[in-house]
Amino acid sequence: MKRSIKAYVTLGMLSGIAYVLMLLNFPLPFFPSFLKVDFSDIPALIAAMIMGPSAGVAVEMLKNVLDIITTGSQTGVPVGHIANFITGTLFILPTYFLYNRVKTKKGLAFALLTATLITTFAMSVLNYFVFLPMYEYFMGFYLPKEIVVMAILPFNLLKGLIISVAFMILFVKMNHWIVKQQTIFTK
Repeated sequence: MKRSIKAYVTLGMLSGIAYVLMLLNFPLPFFPSFLKVDFSDIPALIAAMIMGPSAGVAVEMLKNVLDIITTGSQTGVPVGHIANFITGTLFILPTYFLYNRVKTKKGLAFALLTATLITTFAMSVLNYFVFLPMYEYFMGFYLPKEIVVMAILPFNLLKGLIISVAFMILFVKMNHWIVKQQTIFTK
């Protein structure tokens, strides 16, 4: 019983941190201004590492729900939030499962790089066939499909690499704490 309360508190805390990090987004030069980097996937990765993949997905879901509640959606349908949730999930799950096979720094680097490539490819396809048409339908906001190759694909690749480097640095510094938390939550 005590352990489950701690799990809910930890999930809530990590979701809150992810939400705040989501608000602290910033654009990258040479990319359209609607493409922004934030570090909100890092708390979700930490949740996955200490409590399992469903905890990471839960943090992704909760941060997006908090953002919908507080900022709303330009389209009336949370297209951007759905895309953010899918992007985060596509990044967290491969990282978690690959890292658990080889629990070394090299294994983590390989997992993060693989997750970046999977996320970049999958989101390019989803943007082309799903999200860009949704923005056009709900907002009348037309973007040529070429933007996927010219901007979205390289942006997601660069964003994944930035988040991977940041997470590697944090993971090395927090490794002792993460291992301690894993033992608490996997008993």
